[in-house]
Amino acid sequence: MKTTLKYIILFAVIFISKSLSAQNIHFVKNGVIEFEKRSNMYALIKKRIDKDNETYMKEAFEQYKKNNPQFKVAKSTLSFNSDKSLYKWPTIEETVNNNWLSTDVLADLKNTIATNFDSQTSTTQKSVYEDTYLVKDSVRKINWKITDETREIAGYECRRANAIIMDSVYVVAYYSNQIAVSGGPESFTGLPGMILGLALPHENVTWFATKVTEVAVPEKDLAPPTKGKPTDNKGLKAILLGAMKNWGEYAHPIYKAFSL
Repeated sequence: MKTTLKYIILFAVIFISKSLSAQNIHFVKNGVIEFEKRSNMYALIKKRIDKDNETYMKEAFEQYKKNNPQFKVAKSTLSFNSDKSLYKWPTIEETVNNNWLSTDVLADLKNTIATNFDSQTSTTQKSVYEDTYLVKDSVRKINWKITDETREIAGYECRRANAIIMDSVYVVAYYSNQIAVSGGPESFTGLPGMILGLALPHENVTWFATKVTEVAVPEKDLAPPTKGKPTDNKGLKAILLGAMKNWGEYAHPIYKAFSL
């Protein structure tokens, strides 16, 4: 009986200790997250090689690998508070190799996205070749499947979630509920915490946070973009499909990239 009572007291102490620890967890609601986007150019270029172009593309690809790194790297930031976020790219671009093979729509994608979590709406400034569009619509609805897998990103413990968007794009996300905002890079939201890691495995691209700074963000730093031809997601889809109607199989990956 004494042994049983001893174990009951021990379990009670452990439970209370865990409860007190949970109460002391600090939840971040304002700040700036620095992201690093990595695009596997070797994999992306290899996908472009087919029987119609292999005579010159294979040689060009081998030359590219001798003179260029495997990954194209780009930096972006996500500023946020509990109500809004703004995802953007630096005004000054990093110096990159202008080899024609290194040009890729998804790797070079530079959307600016303002998200309003209260109204569940977003404003996206999207460059499509020579044109710039201002896409205003509701946020993307994603049917996330949360798993038990975890990993640490930028000092935060994150849990993995998987999803399929646009019928065929497989998405892996890692979110932290210590950052109590349902946001993330690009147009990815909808998890019970901030997305700090994002991968599109079949598209060979990832976004991972490298630094999280908890700081009060002025409202002006969360203002949505204003320049561009106004449209919504349905309108942009019609524009893209119309422009690429004669592009054949080359249109599909480009359409997916511009639709992210």
